[in-house]
Amino acid sequence: MEKLTLIKVGGKIVEEQEALSRLLASFAAIPGRKVLVHGGGRSATAMAARLGIESRMVGGRRITDRPMLEVVTMVYGGLVNKNIVAGLQALGVNALGMTGADMNILLSDKRPVQEVDYGYVGDVRRVDGAALSGLIEMGVVPVIAPLTHDGKGSMLNTNADTMAGETAKALASRYDVSLVYCFEKRGVLRDENDDNSVIAQMTRSQFEDYRAQGIVQGGMIPKLENAFDAIRHGVREVVITRADAIGKEHEGTRIVE
Repeated sequence: MEKLTLIKVGGKIVEEQEALSRLLASFAAIPGRKVLVHGGGRSATAMAARLGIESRMVGGRRITDRPMLEVVTMVYGGLVNKNIVAGLQALGVNALGMTGADMNILLSDKRPVQEVDYGYVGDVRRVDGAALSGLIEMGVVPVIAPLTHDGKGSMLNTNADTMAGETAKALASRYDVSLVYCFEKRGVLRDENDDNSVIAQMTRSQFEDYRAQGIVQGGMIPKLENAFDAIRHGVREVVITRADAIGKEHEGTRIVE
């Protein structure tokens, strides 16, 4: 099967122009088929503050009421997404900015209320791999914002790590997929204060041990859970690394069964 690289990028990388420019140059240099999934939470928080809308977080996850849904739809699907697309076009990459509602590529269920009501937050139900691969085979590079829809007319704020993992799984029957999660660190660290303490390879059992010891915590837990789920469903390779290490074989943390 033909190789496809799916990059997920978020955090400061998509919100600081210098870091974004470096990321886009690295992404443009990746040979062959590719997809980019991005976040943009800091930009959404900043825009909400400018509009006088309170940002509420529980356990690192955003509460998305109706006003906040309008903000994230504007920021993720508009400002951040189109800045990335424009940057890629300048580098000769024929990028198409999308949300999950476009072409019905990512359909979600609104998260049910349990201990917390997260509001308009979506849990991915289905990814249309056939529609995405149709675009990819036309030479289009999808750039996907962290928004899905419920099929009933409502947009839903959706975790970008989860969207990247689910999209990689949906494409794994059609391509030899490598999934790369990019963030500010060199990989998963044994000591968060030591950038040289990268865990080069991680199995599921090691992940459980690291979590029990508190080495892996916070937002890294769902990222790793998505990574192991992707491997289990046919994604050939998952790497967690720094954005400027894209394409470097011996950089970052490799996820293995």
